[in-house]
Amino acid sequence: MADDVLKVLKNQQTMANYPSGDDIKWKAISLTHVEYPKGDLFGMGLAWLSLLPIFIMIGFITLILFRRDLHTICYFCGLLLNELVNLVLKHMIQDYRPKRDRETVFTEYGMPSSHAQFMWFYATYLSFFLILRVHRNYNIIEDLWKFALALLTYVLAFLVGYSRVYLGYHSPSQVVLGALTGLALGTLWFLIVHLVFTPFFPMIAAWPVSEFMMIRDSTLIPNVMWFEYTSSRQESRSRQRKLVSRKSQ
Repeated sequence: MADDVLKVLKNQQTMANYPSGDDIKWKAISLTHVEYPKGDLFGMGLAWLSLLPIFIMIGFITLILFRRDLHTICYFCGLLLNELVNLVLKHMIQDYRPKRDRETVFTEYGMPSSHAQFMWFYATYLSFFLILRVHRNYNIIEDLWKFALALLTYVLAFLVGYSRVYLGYHSPSQVVLGALTGLALGTLWFLIVHLVFTPFFPMIAAWPVSEFMMIRDSTLIPNVMWFEYTSSRQESRSRQRKLVSRKSQ
């Protein structure tokens, strides 16, 4: 009898604290959740492609942790500001997403598309950086990779925007506005970094906190990858000679 009373009390407490399954409305918070039509291989490919902004952000964080270059940090800060502008614009315009039977969207507003704005900001800034900042060899064959890479980023930006329309997350106008906003902000941010921030990089790199965190300025180095490769090879050979010298003594 006592056991039956305890069971009833537990059941009443459970019913009081937890709503029934019919009353619960679930909401996803996963940053990588993308839906595509079941059995649609093309849609599945576009769904994976629409995750590209997430992969790019992870790549930037990894690059900053390992290289700690001021220009890379400014590029990343520009992407964050771009996302903030997108969020503000969405709540100012308040244009709803296309009507679809799904719960897994972060914001009900879709104007402008954050994916399109992110990718076109990324492509525009990278194109300016490749053409104006990366060391020029004045050899058309050696410089072709820069133009090919810039073109590839714009192709990817277009495909990401197209995926958002194809998968029903945005209307074409929302994607177009996102692309134009990203292009404009990418151009503006590159000019700010190039003309305003870059002259202060040597001073910032010399700050005690920058030296402690090993933040560096690679602006004046023509080819950073080649410089790092030759420096590490020279240091390795120097240490190897010292090691051999000590063993021979």
